[in-house]
Amino acid sequence: MDTKKTHFLPFHAINEFMRPDYRKDVVRIALQAAPSMPDDMRLSLDRLVKKVVKVPGFRDGSKAPTPLKVKPAAEAFEKKPDLVGAVLAIWAQSKPELRQQVYDLLVEKEWEVLPAEANRAKLPGFATVWPKGQSFEDLNQAFHEKYPQVDASSDDITLMVVWVSGRLPYEIESDDASESEAAETT
Repeated sequence: MDTKKTHFLPFHAINEFMRPDYRKDVVRIALQAAPSMPDDMRLSLDRLVKKVVKVPGFRDGSKAPTPLKVKPAAEAFEKKPDLVGAVLAIWAQSKPELRQQVYDLLVEKEWEVLPAEANRAKLPGFATVWPKGQSFEDLNQAFHEKYPQVDASSDDITLMVVWVSGRLPYEIESDDASESEAAETT
C-alpha cells in the first residue's frame, strides 16, 4: 500500500513564479477568451469576478468591459486561489495545441499527469513535489527541440507545464531509498 501523501499549495502560490506584466497578460487572455468557453468555465469565472473583482463604476465587476477589469482582476489573482484556478483553466483551454504539446512532452518524460482535458481548477491547488532534474529551463529547451516550429514564449510553456502537471517546484522529488541508505551510513 502506498502511504505517500500529496501536499498542495493554494493556486495563488503561482504568483511567486510570475512577473506582474505576465500575470496581467494571462488574466487579459482569460477574460477575453471567457465568452467563447464552455458554460461551466465561463460561469465559474463570471461568478468569481462578480464576487472578488472590484471595478470602479460597476457594482458587478463581471459586467465591466474587459480592458477595465484586467488590472483589478490581476490584483485579485494575487490573493484569491479560486480565481487563479478559473483564470488558468480558461487560459489553458484557450491554448489547446500548446496544452496538448506540453502534456505530450510531460508524458514522454514520464511525469504523472491528469489527461490534458481534465479540469485542474477542481483540484485543491498545486502539488509541491517537482520531479528531480526537471528545471524550467530544461523543459523549455526540450519543448523547443520537440516542437521547433511552435512559436510559444518560455513564460507560456512554463505556465502550461505548471498547469498541466499540477505542480510547483517547492520540493524536489527525492529518491527515498538512497536517502535512507545515506542516513544509515552517516
